[in-house]
Amino acid sequence: MLPLSYKTVKQVAGPLIFVEGVKDAAYGEIVEVTNALGERVRGQVLDSREGLAVVQIFGSTLGLSTSGTSVRFLGETARVAVSDEMLGRVFDGLGNPRDGGPAIVAKEKREIVGAAINPYSRDEPSEFIQTGISAIDGMNTLVRGQKLPLFSGAGLPHNLLAAQIARQAKVLSSSEQFAVVFAAMGITSEEANFFMREFEETGALQRAALFLNLSSDPSMERILTPRLALTLAEFLAYEREMHVLVILTDMTNYCEALREISAARDEVPGRRGYPGYMYTDLATIYERAGRIKGKKGSITQIPILTMPADDKTHPIPDLTGYITEGQIYLSRDLHRAGIYPPIDVLESLSRLMNQGIGKGRTREDHRAVADQLYAAYAQGKDVRALSAIVGEEALSENDKKYLRVAERFERMFVKQGYYEDRSIEETLDIGWRVLDELPDSELKRIKPELIAKYRKRSVG
Repeated sequence: MLPLSYKTVKQVAGPLIFVEGVKDAAYGEIVEVTNALGERVRGQVLDSREGLAVVQIFGSTLGLSTSGTSVRFLGETARVAVSDEMLGRVFDGLGNPRDGGPAIVAKEKREIVGAAINPYSRDEPSEFIQTGISAIDGMNTLVRGQKLPLFSGAGLPHNLLAAQIARQAKVLSSSEQFAVVFAAMGITSEEANFFMREFEETGALQRAALFLNLSSDPSMERILTPRLALTLAEFLAYEREMHVLVILTDMTNYCEALREISAARDEVPGRRGYPGYMYTDLATIYERAGRIKGKKGSITQIPILTMPADDKTHPIPDLTGYITEGQIYLSRDLHRAGIYPPIDVLESLSRLMNQGIGKGRTREDHRAVADQLYAAYAQGKDVRALSAIVGEEALSENDKKYLRVAERFERMFVKQGYYEDRSIEETLDIGWRVLDELPDSELKRIKPELIAKYRKRSVG
């Protein structure tokens, strides 16, 4: 049956057009819109009801009118061609080549919505992914199949950190293939050039696929970009048995696009004007991470979002925290102090950390060292706050030790170079050196046999 065309456009409202007299338009169906000059642009059905279809345009609605516009319903949902050849390439937010290379020719096209993973078929996330960043590997470990967001703020170096993770991330077993799928939404041209340059110059592009949606691109494209990236990730993970790390930045721009489209549809707004279904919509993205029983591959997600006004209670970080398994929190105070990456480990959390660390995975002293560093740093920060009131000379000798431990932790453990790729062994050894200031009697969270085995080596 040939696709039907309609010339019954009732209204053009921002990125939306309303088509009357439509029979059986499917939700999510792709349409082709032709204006009076014969120029074509594609769109997607956002709402379908008896005799009316609401279509979101992938592009500008400039030049569209209610009289000279025809809409052809193609009878299929949004699909993307997936292939191994997409690794090493850069695409725009709709999956078209952005690097000047040829279009991808693939044997199959997949729906970008993706199939939900049956909870019974889900395998438990486990096994260590090394990012080379001590504050993550040592204190908030990332494991395969986890979704661990990065909470940032305007002006903080989350783009630098995203590029560093994409460049350095690896699985410790060299026999297993590893790939990175990087999707950026609503970024500036300068940021797009930065990511392309970083991936190309460091060689990370060879095992990565980039999807870049610019701030000047349509809002609807921003909605599709993460789904395109995840569809490729699912193909690589479950068909090619690769371990795939998906980095999504910036989810705040994605949610702003959701709010814009919701307002154009005259929907009743929820918290702070965002649509009431934003939780469900975010879950359809985040929940595509994981491992499937019987499949060797896995998908691990690091969504990055900038918190408006550094507000952790804002709907975007709030809802993201409910769906994901922890968060990496960037601190403005550490950034002002010149520490990169400015990760506040006390505000950060990896709920699945214990499933990826320990003997045979990282090192037997990993959990104990992390716990001791947490306790010592927290006590040191309390002493720092006290010294600001009473003065450092009024502190006891023990308090001064913890004050120095907090300083060493920030300057030795958290702080590292942009091109510094630390192994987990190096990270844990640095942790022991941070604790050198404290006597054995203060290391109450580490077993004596571990102190005897590892502390000597660290000090030596």
